[in-house]
Amino acid sequence: MKDESLENSIVSLSSRGWSVRRLAREFAISRERIRRLLYRHAAERENGTEKIEQPATARSKLDLYKADITELLEKYKNPPITNQRIFELIKERGYTGGLTIVRDYIVTVRAKKAPEPIVCVETAPGERGSHDWSDYFIGFTLTGVEKVTFLSFILNYSRRQYIELVEDKSQQTLLRGLMNAFSYLEGVPREIKSDNQKACVDRWELGKPVFNKTYLGFCTHYRTVPLTIHPGKPRENLKVERPFYYLEKSFLNGREFRDPEDLKRQLALWLNEYNDVRIHRTTERTPLAMHIEELPFLHPLPQSPYDASTVEYRVVNNESCIQWEGYYYAVPRGFLYESCPVRVDNKQITVYSPLCLPLVTHPLAEKGRKDRYVGRPARIVQHRIDTAELAARLEAFGAPMQQYIAEVKRYNPSSYLHHWQLLLSLKVHYRVDDILAAVRRASKHHVYQAQSVENFLKINAGLPDFTPEPF
Repeated sequence: MKDESLENSIVSLSSRGWSVRRLAREFAISRERIRRLLYRHAAERENGTEKIEQPATARSKLDLYKADITELLEKYKNPPITNQRIFELIKERGYTGGLTIVRDYIVTVRAKKAPEPIVCVETAPGERGSHDWSDYFIGFTLTGVEKVTFLSFILNYSRRQYIELVEDKSQQTLLRGLMNAFSYLEGVPREIKSDNQKACVDRWELGKPVFNKTYLGFCTHYRTVPLTIHPGKPRENLKVERPFYYLEKSFLNGREFRDPEDLKRQLALWLNEYNDVRIHRTTERTPLAMHIEELPFLHPLPQSPYDASTVEYRVVNNESCIQWEGYYYAVPRGFLYESCPVRVDNKQITVYSPLCLPLVTHPLAEKGRKDRYVGRPARIVQHRIDTAELAARLEAFGAPMQQYIAEVKRYNPSSYLHHWQLLLSLKVHYRVDDILAAVRRASKHHVYQAQSVENFLKINAGLPDFTPEPF
């Protein structure tokens, strides 16, 4: 090992004129070692010293086969070749070493890409907010372990945060939660950033996100620009990811909750009494104080909130009900097999007539409800359509149906009303174009029974080649 004290003495005495022979005799070391030491010292004074030296490596039996291993890894990528198979192949080429050094070397070659450094970008006041979901399993003292979902929205500048316990991750729930967040924070940032959730992003094209139309309409209503992270890079939204960790450590840990309602109550208190007034580690100020500073830069809230309700069409079935998410909601009689608009918000469902006049409003069925019917009287009344109305409703399909029901009546004089009603009921599950295509096919083969038309539809409806035939 290098002896710094010895070297210092030799160099010092040499600079005073001591000869190599005298130094060797004085320190009882060879003259050759004295010369090497003095030569190295002179070279270091002339050229400087290299603090980091490349370690000397012994030659390995694997060195001659490393190029072969690289070739095999490149050739067999999908699925990737195993270490054992590589070992077998290079043994066939003359390798005489063991498997362990092969595995150790392949680990270095196949090493995962080094993680990118975290860069937390600070934004100007009012410029950006971020939102995300997070799921947890919580043991409630009254109801047991349940899975709960939190929606979080945070202002990136002030770090003031809104967190809400939600029932699901649907788009309607997201929009309602964001509206609650905007009200809580008393304004809207110029940009809102999310991950690639389906409620926000339909797909990516040419490296750019295609945002969902409803989500875009919501952002337009509040005059904010939607942003999203790149797929597979959650760190781009760290401003909202990190606070979830803080929620776990500061709120969920060390507390007990009786049920979800108790969790909501304690969460609201925690947000106001602790989260808003704590000293943030990065800003060294409270989120509430910084929010007061950021508030003038936020967009004001509109006079009317965004309509986050869902509107879809449903066909009234033979029980005079429309179906929504597994439950049946009663509709006044007179609309059997009609396509009616249905409007759903977070608390109720409204059914409209084909002319868009409101017919009935029901509260949405609560989850887990055993009775699948809502608003239906205890005594079930089977509604029927009179013959004239039934014929008129079928004739409205078009000429092919008009001719077909006439033939059905001619071939089935005693039961044609049954066939007519079954034909009309097909609207519940099939498109009118598909029904007409099945009717044309039945007419072509001289089959005049509604069940046969339904069988055609079960097999062919929706197929690309199931197109209307000339009648």
